[in-house]
Amino acid sequence: MSILGYILITIGAFFYFLGGLGIFRMPDVYNRLQAGTKATTLGSFSVILGVGLVNLDYLPKALVIIAFIALTNPVGSSVLARAAYLKGIKPTEKTKVDEYKGGDEK
Repeated sequence: MSILGYILITIGAFFYFLGGLGIFRMPDVYNRLQAGTKATTLGSFSVILGVGLVNLDYLPKALVIIAFIALTNPVGSSVLARAAYLKGIKPTEKTKVDEYKGGDEK
């Protein structure tokens, strides 16, 4: 179980790295939110589950934390994106669909 736990921790660290790289490379706040949220959510799941497998006493707590992250991360990122949109931050010109305007902009 320890080996699987350490493998999951390594995978989680890799996804954290990808999330940071995505935040650095993406062109606007909306793409950065998506890249950061998706990658760090999967990274957090992997790291927390890995810690739970390395030390089985923490496994029930780890599962509760994973459930909490699964519920709060998408809500938090969508609220941040909506606040940025309402504040007037424009998406990049490469964005084809603006769901808040309700249509296809080409």
